[in-house]
This record gives sequence, structure tokens and C-alpha cells, in this order.
Amino acid sequence: MNNMIEVQIDSVRVHLMTPNRLVVLKQVNAERYLPIWVGPYEAEAITIALQEVEMSRPLTHDLLKNVFNVLNARIVRVEVVKLENDTYFGTIVADVSGGEVRVDSRSSDAIALAVRAHVPILVHPSVMEQASITPEQDMPEDAGEPEKSEPAPLTKEGVERLSVFENFLEKLDFDKPGNADDPSEEDKPDKPKKPKKK
Repeated sequence: MNNMIEVQIDSVRVHLMTPNRLVVLKQVNAERYLPIWVGPYEAEAITIALQEVEMSRPLTHDLLKNVFNVLNARIVRVEVVKLENDTYFGTIVADVSGGEVRVDSRSSDAIALAVRAHVPILVHPSVMEQASITPEQDMPEDAGEPEKSEPAPLTKEGVERLSVFENFLEKLDFDKPGNADDPSEEDKPDKPKKPKKK
């Protein structure tokens, strides 16, 4: 446990193209992040616990926490112990009668339980090495302001389309004289002329 890395939940994000959600874990006292894909129900369970929303009846993860309590098993911490074939493996660590019990778990369920039990979330260093993101390292060293390039020349069709708007703008008169509250005769719209009697 001594070499495990403590993290906290940074955010729960939505991916618009898939039903999955992304839980972003941030290393405590460091700018290193671990993104973990979770299902929508697990993400909702984590979000509800983070926002401390009170439910009328216990949800699955609330039930699991209650079972631990009834059996006099105190949840000590949860761990993300392995990453294999894009799947994270979690462990729930509990203290039972002075002995340590480790329960295999999906990482998303372990995180949802950790939020409810207010216990640390720890990640194995090998997992952080494999999948963590460090913003400073991911940015190119020579990254500066993007170079401004000249706009691409318009095609013949583009010029024709643009000329329609130019003609329209030329016909507009933005600087007509007169007061807006008391328009002069030349500001008033033209009235249709009556035909002259013959």
C-alpha cells in the first residue's frame, strides 16, 4: 500500500457520441490525471454521491455500504490495481474484526462506494504509468500562438455569391439625416403616388 498513489475525483464527463461517461481522477498534490470510462448508471451513482443527493430508498451502492456496516466490516479504502485490455480492475479493502479483507470489484463500483464511505481512492503506480495524462507533458514544448495564414483565395463560384451580398449592402443607407424621434420627410418611407386624373 505504501507505493500506491492517492487520487480524488476531478470530474464526471459526458461523451456525446456514446452512452458511456468518463470519470477523471486527479492525483493528490500533482497535476496528473487518470481517465476511466464507466457506464451511465455507474456515473450517475458517483454523481449522486458527490452532490449528496438524498434518495428515498437506497441505491445499489448505498445497499452495499449498508451490508458492510451490518456485518461490522469497515471499508478502509478502494484501489485501482490493474489495467488489462483497456479494463480497469478495482478492489474494495475492508477491516473485519481487525483483519484486512479484499473484495474484487469493478473500478467504477469501487469509486461509487468510496464516495459514499468517504474513504481514500488509491491507484497502483503501474496503472498511472500506463494510462495517466500530464497536461504539461502532453503539450508540445514549442507550442505558442498558432501561425496566422492568409485566407485561401475564393473560387469563381464564391466570388459570385459574395457579390450578391456586396450589391445588397451597397443599396443600404446607414447614414440618413434626421432625428430618430422626429423623422424628416426624406426619412419617411415613400408613399404610393395617386394616379393623376385625366
